[in-house]
Amino acid sequence: MSAFSQIPGAVLDHDVVSHFGDPTREQRALDRGTALSPLGDRTIVEVEGADRLTWLDSITSQSLLRLHPGDSTELLVLDPQGRVEHAAGVVDDGVSTWLIADAGDAPALAAWLKRMVFRARAVVTVRDDLSAVGVIAGGVAEELAVGAAVTPHEVPLVWSDPWNAVQPGGHQYHLGEDHPGAEYAWRIAIVDADATAALVARVDARADATWAGALAAEALRVAAWRPRWAREVDDRSIPHETDWIRSAVHLSKGCYRGQETVAKVHNLGHPPRRLTALHLDGSDSIFPAPGDVVLAGDDEVGQITSVARHHELGPIALAILSRRAPADALVVRTAHGDVAASQEIIVPAEAGATANVPRLTRLSRRPTAPDPRDA
Repeated sequence: MSAFSQIPGAVLDHDVVSHFGDPTREQRALDRGTALSPLGDRTIVEVEGADRLTWLDSITSQSLLRLHPGDSTELLVLDPQGRVEHAAGVVDDGVSTWLIADAGDAPALAAWLKRMVFRARAVVTVRDDLSAVGVIAGGVAEELAVGAAVTPHEVPLVWSDPWNAVQPGGHQYHLGEDHPGAEYAWRIAIVDADATAALVARVDARADATWAGALAAEALRVAAWRPRWAREVDDRSIPHETDWIRSAVHLSKGCYRGQETVAKVHNLGHPPRRLTALHLDGSDSIFPAPGDVVLAGDDEVGQITSVARHHELGPIALAILSRRAPADALVVRTAHGDVAASQEIIVPAEAGATANVPRLTRLSRRPTAPDPRDA
């Protein structure tokens, strides 16, 4: 058992600390930068070797050739049709590239990478001896997390989530001036067992630091519209649908598996589905769950992917809807009744088709031969 699970008040959901007794208080502390969140639902994968960056660059959606030690980014692995298969945060330390993946995805991601090595000088290892701790930057929690991060090659392994800005080569489909992701300064420190025990002792000894569970971390993620493999990805997902191109796809890098679909939908087409943020009616005690159906009138238009109780926004959710779903108010159908929901559109129905393709003039009839009498 991890030292995190032994913290007084920890409530476990399998191997994940769900909360420490008061999710709302924990969420406020996490948002202020005074709480650390153990991420038992993440797994670390190490890629070591001289070819690691050029090799990963050639098989994933992200440009990694200019990644310097300490730099962070994010990548997706797509299938030949451009559908999302795997996702991971990326931080490099000059010797190894470290991938932070959802625990349910990491074994398959590592297995796929091992099959793709061929003659590249790269070794892929699932690091079950390492754990992840999440914080919001700018406070004592970040200081503690960075201090606890492992440094196998003299660089602290701390991943800075790139979701807070459109990354080089990326594109944002959201049309509003303000994006909640801009305030989402999320960091993940990679720690080992010794650092975990020491970190627990340090936080316990301080009055200005505390712990926050997964419920608090998820609420901040949902409020930032941040997609996640474990929640927003299914067997039909393409990165355009969740606005994931802003942080995980480089549109002008070289060819990789699925790149043709990415370019075609972005330049000429529209994604068939779109991510939307829902503000849920909290007047009843009914709370939706991932997988609950979203209705527009009597028509099913999508389903909930993530849901949370935010300390300021109240009950909120992310949902994947059909592109043709109306922008009006919707209803979420749960096992205990219907919940009214208003939309805040993340990916608009007109997303994509960014290429300025000139329209050719169509001739209504064939030209006639000149009259010889005009000569």
